[in-house]
Amino acid sequence: MTLSRTASTFAPPVMEARRWLEDVTFPPNRPLINVSQAAPVDPPPDALRQAMADAALTRDDAHLYGPVLGMPALRAGLSRQINQHYSASTHAENVAITSGCNQAFAAAIATLCDEGDEVILPTPWYFNHKMWLDMAGVASVPLPVGGGMLPDVDAARALITNKTRAIALVTPNNPAGVEYPDALVLGFHELAKAHGIALIVDETYRDFDSRSGPPHALFQQDGWEETFIHLYSFSKAYRLTGHRVGALVASPERLAEAEKFLDTVAICPGQIGQYAALWGLENLTQWVAGERDEILARRQAITDGFPVLADKGWQLMGLGAYFAYMQHPFDMSSADLAPKLVQEAGILCLPGTMFWPDDAPEGQRQLRIAFANLDADGIAALYTRLSALAL
Repeated sequence: MTLSRTASTFAPPVMEARRWLEDVTFPPNRPLINVSQAAPVDPPPDALRQAMADAALTRDDAHLYGPVLGMPALRAGLSRQINQHYSASTHAENVAITSGCNQAFAAAIATLCDEGDEVILPTPWYFNHKMWLDMAGVASVPLPVGGGMLPDVDAARALITNKTRAIALVTPNNPAGVEYPDALVLGFHELAKAHGIALIVDETYRDFDSRSGPPHALFQQDGWEETFIHLYSFSKAYRLTGHRVGALVASPERLAEAEKFLDTVAICPGQIGQYAALWGLENLTQWVAGERDEILARRQAITDGFPVLADKGWQLMGLGAYFAYMQHPFDMSSADLAPKLVQEAGILCLPGTMFWPDDAPEGQRQLRIAFANLDADGIAALYTRLSALAL
């Protein structure tokens, strides 16, 4: 049997982890703590839900095909927000709206790569990036991170070949959470520009960055669109995960190529989700600021409570946005530990092996904790259960 492109990659990790819950009963005094997925579990605020209902009831075009690259008002609105957030000067024609940020990545790769080309991914990597590259016939070249879970520019330089088409970064990072320093991101931009390749920066979690001011200066570089490709998601900011609204920001010429891809896989992004994103841009700035404050408070709770785990041999390797990335102290692979945690501690999280190449030993000692849906009491309960483990 000839193997298909889908057979070239692994099963979706979050779906695999959910299967560990089958036939497991969680007693009332120890309910499941689900820290496996970086997605809000609460619906959008009521005012946004009302705006979506109004669009569904009063806008005929909310139920029709729209422009492939997205609603013009939303493209212009996101451009304005980018200009304010990054001290930039983008235009609506630099913005394409996509059916989620994963689709934005897939579209970017479609404009960049041919069969057998290469893209450099820091490891631990975001597994959906790796999966798409596999299915596109593009080689993922791992760039193991160094101190502070940060990738190194010189190490990346050594990996560039005549097949390299891009370097893809995620900041704040998934899975490690760390926020890449602006100088580091600029260093990668200079490296990519010098070699005539693209720098893709996935900033899905930028609304929860702990820093004030622009997180980097890439949009301020002369001719930024010749090298830099920005990816964004409205899903986390406005709790719109089920509506799949993301964005690809690049040169108009690249977006003209991306339009070919987008037209064949979705025709256009969902209209009601786009109306929701636009309403959010225009009305929810202060609400998102409050959401950010809450996430930062939960991040602080992760730090403040960690000594109880440190005393048991755990290490906090990375922290930020929605994620805490930890090294466990047990003499077993995280691929075995993570399912065991469901049974013995009522905790569902993802093993580090899901974020590294199969032959990489690092992931065997690592776990990703997606803490954004835990309040301070939930984080304390998580720590109590983890510290009580005797494996």
